[in-house]
Amino acid sequence: MKGEIWIINGIPGAGKSTLARALAARLERATHIEGDCLQGFIISGSVPPGALPQTEEHRQIHLNVRNQCLLARSFAEEDFVAIIDYVLVNRARVEEYREHLSACDVRLVTLAPGVDTALQRDRTRPEKHVGGIWLQLHETLTAELRGLGLWIDNSKLTVDQTADYVLANSNAARI
Repeated sequence: MKGEIWIINGIPGAGKSTLARALAARLERATHIEGDCLQGFIISGSVPPGALPQTEEHRQIHLNVRNQCLLARSFAEEDFVAIIDYVLVNRARVEEYREHLSACDVRLVTLAPGVDTALQRDRTRPEKHVGGIWLQLHETLTAELRGLGLWIDNSKLTVDQTADYVLANSNAARI
């Protein structure tokens, strides 16, 4: 299998879900797999990122990543481009995805609009407001992942401009 799978990364408020949906809408056969949505499938016993106990939080993050990848591979096997959106903060997490998606053509896009823009976007979205909680991820993500895949400062770009840029530079996103 050589299915095309995209991972859209960035801190909360960077525009991951919005871009993932926009990219999926532009392609002939594509799906959007939202990592936060998969976490929401756990009704009882959910320990989301940042919650305690930490061992269970880590276990559920790995479960989420594994399920994102299973779903992405399933769609890719049926000739859909799978677009995952989730926060990847370090190279170990990227390697976890690579391991689960080793037979696929994986591309990583990191949205980097800057902290101020991400916080403003987080404040204006209706469904959740978590940017302030995860502000510290910006430095870690930048230090760990800079230079891996395609990085975009989308602070002054529209969603359509960002999607155009991603599609025009898809080879740079390959990891």
